Amino acid sequence: MPPTSPRLDPDPDRRRRRLELLAALASAKSARETRQPQRLRRARLRELIALRRRLVN
Repeated sequence: MPPTSPRLDPDPDRRRRRLELLAALASAKSARETRQPQRLRRARLRELIALRRRLVN
């Protein structure tokens, strides 16, 4: 079976909306990935604070 290329959507407005949605999803994913290290740092800091509190008590 010969490889098929993805069909272009015949409705230009629908295609434009789809591309905008894909761009927004990619942007949201990128923002989520850049926030993750900060979230991990905060979690590690909370762990260290909890450890110190346990040692003091």
